[in-house]
Amino acid sequence: MTRVLAVAEAANPEWVSVPLVGWSLASALREVADVHIVTQTRNRDAFLRAGMREGTDFTAIDSEAIARPMWKLAEKLRLDSGKGWTTLQAVNALSYPYFERLIWKRFGDDIRRGAYDIVHRITPLSPTSPSPLAAKCARAGVPFVLGPLNGGVPWPKAFDAERRAEKEWLSYVRGAYKLLPGRRATLTNASAILAGSRHTASEVPEDLQDRVIWLPENGIDPARFSRTAAPQPGKLRAAFVGRLVPYKGPDMLLEAAAPLLRDDRMTLDIIGDGPMMPALRDQAQRLGIDAALTFHGWQAHEQVQDILARCHLLSFPSIREFGGGVVLEAMALGVVPLIVDYAGPGELVDATIGLKVPCGTRDQIVAGFARELARLADAPEQLAPMAAAARTRVQNDFLWSAKARQVARVYDWVLSGRTSPRPDLFRP
Repeated sequence: MTRVLAVAEAANPEWVSVPLVGWSLASALREVADVHIVTQTRNRDAFLRAGMREGTDFTAIDSEAIARPMWKLAEKLRLDSGKGWTTLQAVNALSYPYFERLIWKRFGDDIRRGAYDIVHRITPLSPTSPSPLAAKCARAGVPFVLGPLNGGVPWPKAFDAERRAEKEWLSYVRGAYKLLPGRRATLTNASAILAGSRHTASEVPEDLQDRVIWLPENGIDPARFSRTAAPQPGKLRAAFVGRLVPYKGPDMLLEAAAPLLRDDRMTLDIIGDGPMMPALRDQAQRLGIDAALTFHGWQAHEQVQDILARCHLLSFPSIREFGGGVVLEAMALGVVPLIVDYAGPGELVDATIGLKVPCGTRDQIVAGFARELARLADAPEQLAPMAAAARTRVQNDFLWSAKARQVARVYDWVLSGRTSPRPDLFRP
């Protein structure tokens, strides 16, 4: 069995977003390879609670001497707002190499003597974080796999106000990361580069494209998404799940759905919270749609699944999603996604499993959603074949166990010296 040192600085089964991705993929890989996970010490207790054995299954690296003050700096720069994602990633990119320095100090001798067949950096997901380990592994003759990488999807030009509302000042000069020391060396010394989005893949230099493989970073735990949607017959039932912020478009959704909600042809569940909540409540009252609309606020995972399972449709007009994990979660339940055709969701959804509205201006997106919702409200049952196809797609390609098998194919390709055809992970 392939021996893998899996580097996952962010990996935690009790958190969400990137840490959950890091944990889920690293632990799933243990089904297909002999994996030892290296993570940051902040995740140690969660690993132990999950049944992992320290020293045998994982090693926790204490990089807090640099990580903690840099995190505090990032929060100050973000004004403790929870916004400014690009700023956070920029600061993390400065502090991350120290973590890998400590990894080499602990595992360098083992890597040099061939204790591992592959070193795989799973997180950070951001392509702006260079990996000094890549060159060191190359010198030791051990293949280095990088990714999945994702991030930096450009803001649609029509939504610059939303960009400023998210305090994404650094996004205007994000492309400068390509000039950072270590970026070219990281990519050159990687035997395979897993790209979580087509955009991220396009940012890899042309002469290195032969090692790039598309692998969306999100996956599904079937134990967490075990229901099958069974909406009641009759009116169209839709849901929105996410943070209530401008770029996710909940206000656009209310405007698009208003005629159907007023006429009792549709119900809408809004799951999530955020700074837009008061304005959205005011908007709902002004549009006269309160009776058919429910604001649930933040809900535990089990409750989110229960609410979604009563719906035909995930109505999600977000204009900037890197991965689109909520889209996969809805599909896993048999809830058809209606999304903006841009970035992560646009790559995950095709005409057999969901519906896409072109990414244009705000008015164009509202009109597109209004048109699709009106068509579906006339016969919600028409979504049943798509719902079944969406569940099948997730079962075949997006369970974490399936993703582990996909990555195992990459390992085989790398260990063969890349003499065989590059694996297409989404083709039988």
